[in-house]
Amino acid sequence: MSHDIAINGDNAVALAWKQIDPDVCAAYPITPQTIIVEKFAEYVSNAEVGTEFVCVESEHSALTLCTSSGSAGARTFTATASQGLAYMWEMLPITAAMRVPIVMAVANRAISGPININNDHGDAMSARDTGWIQLFSENVQQAYDNSIIAPRIAEHHDVQLPILVNLDGFILTHAIERMTVMDTNDVKEFVGEYKPLYPLLDTKHPVSHGNMDGPDFYYPHKVQSELAMKKALEVAEEVFKEFAEKTGREYHLVDEYRCDDAEYVAVIIGSSFGTMKETVDILRDEGLKVGCCMPHVYRPWPEEAIAKVLKGKKAVAVFDKHLSIGAYGPVFPEVVTAATINGTVPKMYNVIYGLGGADATVAGFKKMMEAVVSGEAQRLTYLGVKI
Repeated sequence: MSHDIAINGDNAVALAWKQIDPDVCAAYPITPQTIIVEKFAEYVSNAEVGTEFVCVESEHSALTLCTSSGSAGARTFTATASQGLAYMWEMLPITAAMRVPIVMAVANRAISGPININNDHGDAMSARDTGWIQLFSENVQQAYDNSIIAPRIAEHHDVQLPILVNLDGFILTHAIERMTVMDTNDVKEFVGEYKPLYPLLDTKHPVSHGNMDGPDFYYPHKVQSELAMKKALEVAEEVFKEFAEKTGREYHLVDEYRCDDAEYVAVIIGSSFGTMKETVDILRDEGLKVGCCMPHVYRPWPEEAIAKVLKGKKAVAVFDKHLSIGAYGPVFPEVVTAATINGTVPKMYNVIYGLGGADATVAGFKKMMEAVVSGEAQRLTYLGVKI
């Protein structure tokens, strides 16, 4: 039976892994992800799972091993953060191009430099074009749920792509929250047995992985990955629906809060979605028709779902926890592009906030959204920083 516990985000992810019991896990500890692999290694040591846990000398080696193990036909999980994900960079597009459905938890943390160990989305956003599916978590419950949902999406035979489960470093990884735990048998039934496509160890049906591609093959293979990403949108909605039927917890490609009758909408990702919900409630009490939404699935980009939320709105503020130096935040141009589907584009504002762990507060969000409603906001605002 399901039951409630108090747990932090890292331990919640490790618990989900324990209930799934993957075949292989290779990882290298890095703050604030360390607790995930420490706790999971404890489960392995205590024979609570049958996973082969491999201690490697670096994050690059971790993903290289995981890619090899996934190619061989093993359900494979790993975890990292920040510079660890950056150290994996060479292998990220290779893993995706080889269509290896690895599950990777990322404890989101600022990318150096300057050196910083606190939360923003610099690591995940810097990996957005590498071909990995990305889910974001609002709270500890969602980090746990996403960890159970992730293999169902990644391993689907029409998808076959690796997936990142993002949870905000320290804010979720180390904060203790109340969470409902699924029964382990229900988790195993939901995730199901891993049925790999074209595994290297199937010697009766030999295949080649990681081949050299010339122009005649490289381009179409990239397009095939794009088609798989588009399919992942459909698969994700199907998996979310099945998960809701089993648990009562409902998720969508884009999770909305008081958007139906809103005239002004904030788009935001991660734990700050909860902060923005509180802000919306306060502004509503003041008579302002404000709502907010979070792209639960960031890759593939849920363009049509975003466009539906923004249709008919007067103004939209996109809150980015990362800055593409020399441009805007990475989410902003994608939201603007999605809005063009509707023909009429609302006023669009980009808000950079929370870099390197800078405070993301109700007071700051409220002041920003009031400026959006009044039309006094700048097209690009660095919230909390005086320029």
